Amino acid sequence: MESANGAVILASDHAGIGLKAHLIEWLRARGWDAIDLGPSDSTAVDYPSFAGNLARKVSRGDFHAGVLICGSGIGMSIAANKVPGIRAALVNEPLSASMSRKHNNANVLCLGARMVGPDLAAACLQGFLETEFEPGDDGRHQRRVNMISDLEHG
Repeated sequence: MESANGAVILASDHAGIGLKAHLIEWLRARGWDAIDLGPSDSTAVDYPSFAGNLARKVSRGDFHAGVLICGSGIGMSIAANKVPGIRAALVNEPLSASMSRKHNNANVLCLGARMVGPDLAAACLQGFLETEFEPGDDGRHQRRVNMISDLEHG
């Protein structure tokens, strides 16, 4: 998966600062342009603001994918999924990260800094970025993604 402008955008809350920095390094070491949407230090922040900012950029099509990190990943995933067009997947291991792309066409990866270590988080990110959406031979996965999108409109 490559973003519209060849970059991956990342944001966190104060609990996710360290893991976010690790993933930015990991991405850059592999040739990705990693854009940090903040925060820049461990001062307590409200995660919905950061989730919303990143999710709106992905939803507008500025980027195909984003990564959100908070302590558990739960708050970020809930907040991001409130933005129309976002399919944020909270994962804790690489297979789920890959499947979120393959069958659900997830466009935001959510991780919990208190749940996964740096190596496992990088493996999740790798699975997410290296897996493409497969609509299914009979179109079933695309049909289901379309049904998810329909839920946004009531």
